[in-house]
Amino acid sequence: MPVADTSQLTSGVAERYASSLFELALEQGAVDSVTADLDRFQAMLDESADLKRFVASPVFSAEDQLKAIVAISEKAGISGFFANFLKVVARNRRLFALPGMIKAFRIIAANHRGEISAEVTSAHALSQAQETELKVALKSVTGKDVTIAVTVDPSILGGLIVKVGSRQIDTSLRTKLSTLKLALKEVG
Repeated sequence: MPVADTSQLTSGVAERYASSLFELALEQGAVDSVTADLDRFQAMLDESADLKRFVASPVFSAEDQLKAIVAISEKAGISGFFANFLKVVARNRRLFALPGMIKAFRIIAANHRGEISAEVTSAHALSQAQETELKVALKSVTGKDVTIAVTVDPSILGGLIVKVGSRQIDTSLRTKLSTLKLALKEVG
């Protein structure tokens, strides 16, 4: 199966699960608590390469994934809808799509609040002041309040990659170095 098909499959699965979680949370008035749990889980994913590998790995049985997810949730103080959601995702062998589900949920929640959601990739965690500054800059460009979801990826070396809707702004050092490398090849 080509890579594009796999990412499309993951995206479709992620959107369906996120949409179901949002509808249930909205119905029960739990959108804020689910969002807080999502943020807590995303922070754990960002901080732990082992957790990231575990979530992405098809090697573990559904039973092992379920036991691990229950233990991780309890340790992190994640309960209620999101804990149950994680159990369903593990039972259905869909943990690989969890990062996409978190992103999709954030986008759905932002749209519901009349905000635009931006995905930001940074080489290191942003301070509160940097996040605020970025939100102000994005609001001046989009004309709407912007919620940002920050993912830490040290491989970009520095700078930011910001996705708002179909637009992407890439100021990462990795991209700049790649561009420079290509330019030098063309000259030589």
